[in-house]
This record gives sequence, C-alpha cells and structure tokens, in this order.
Amino acid sequence: MISRLLKNQEAVFAALAKQKHKLVILTPSELVKLQKLATVLGPCRFVTELLGGETYVSCSVVLPALCHLCHTMEVSDDDSAYMVKFKTAFKKDLSQRKATLNHEWLKMATVLDPRFKDLKCLARGERAEVWTSLEALLQEQRQGTTTQEPAKKKSLFLSPLSSESDSDEEALCNRALSLYRAESTISETDCPLQWWSSRAGTHPQLSVLAHKYLTSPATSVPCERLFSLAGHIVTKKRAALSSENVNRLVCLSNWLKQREAK
Repeated sequence: MISRLLKNQEAVFAALAKQKHKLVILTPSELVKLQKLATVLGPCRFVTELLGGETYVSCSVVLPALCHLCHTMEVSDDDSAYMVKFKTAFKKDLSQRKATLNHEWLKMATVLDPRFKDLKCLARGERAEVWTSLEALLQEQRQGTTTQEPAKKKSLFLSPLSSESDSDEEALCNRALSLYRAESTISETDCPLQWWSSRAGTHPQLSVLAHKYLTSPATSVPCERLFSLAGHIVTKKRAALSSENVNRLVCLSNWLKQREAK
C-alpha cells in the first residue's frame, strides 16, 4: 500500500486537488518517512510471501526468516526517533508472536533442512541441544523399528549383552549424524526434499525424519487459499455440484495455474 502510494503520489494528489474533500494531505516530510518505512518493511513482505508458499518447503524457513527480521529491525545510530520507535514496537510484537510457536518442531525442521542445518539462526548454546534432540529422535526411531520386527527367542546367556547392543545403537546414531553433518549445505533455492530423496540410501533413518518434519507447511495460508478457490467454484448458481465434480474442478484449476506459471 505504501509503495503504491509513493509510486502514484503525483496522480493521487492531482486527483484530490480537483475534488472537494476533508482529507489531510501528507506533507513532504511525511512522504520521506513513508519512503524509509517502505524500505524497512520490504523484508517483511518477502518473509510473508515466503512462509505462505505452497510449492516449496516452508516449515524449516520460519526460524531463519524470523532471525532475518530481527536483524533487519536492529536499531542503528543512523535511525531517526520515529524509526527507532517503530523498530522497537515491531520487535516487541514479533517476540510476543514467537513465544506462541512450536519451537521444538521448528528446530527439528531447520536442522533437517540441508540449507539451514548449520543453525546460524540460533544462538551457539542452542545448536548443540538441537543436535542432541535429533540424536534422541533417531534412537527412538531405531528402537521403534526394532520392536516392530518379529520377536525371536533369545537365550538367557545373551542377556548380559543387552548393554553392548545399546552402545551399538548409540554408535550407529552418532555415525549417522556425523555423516549428515559432514554433508555440505545446499543453496537456498534448491529443494531439500529432492536432496533427501537422492540421499535416502546414504541416510535412511534421517530421511524418514526429514520427510516427516519438512512436509508440514509454515502457515495455514495454503489451506485457506484452497478454501477460497473452492468458494469461487461452488457459488449459489452452482450449489448442485457433487463433491466429486468440485474436487475435479479444484484440481483442474490448480493444474492450469501451474501450467501458466511454466
């Protein structure tokens, strides 16, 4: 809204000058403030569009995006009083919203994303805790797959070896994490799901966890967009459409949209 006003300010002011109104016209100093405000809000628009996407992985981008916003809203010595006031209020509101997030899930999604697995968006003290939590999840997954296997009769003489098997499980988990941490990070424009699919044989257990955490959307925007599309299809004049035809029309609309995008 601010960018459009700044772009078309001459046309807007010329149109208002020819009409009778009681609107308060912005002064040149206020327009300068809007210009600086539009520059600061640019990253906010980018993050909003990024987290609301539906054709790429968005869940693991939440923490890096919020870290980028916090860095953008840092007060500098060159900021004027009104900009300092705006950035302070913005960071306060952002911190309140961050408190309601599922940080454990987002941290797991971030560390399983080969684009952000270095965890630069987190404090140094939190990075080791995330890798420890991932190791615990990996051990639980391995134990779960082991218990699902057919039970075999074990001799009583093998009971003392249970501790050794536990240590072997820990060694396997540590080796799996070491192999993954040794992998180089990929570009932010690459798809992490394709990366995991190509390396499913190298990291079989971790790839299962990655598909579990990375496939969740960051926001409910894609779902709401789908409901809006269905609302445009099922109108009062088309209320007799069956559920099967509605699904077909929604799919056709989505396919045509993807075809036009290509």
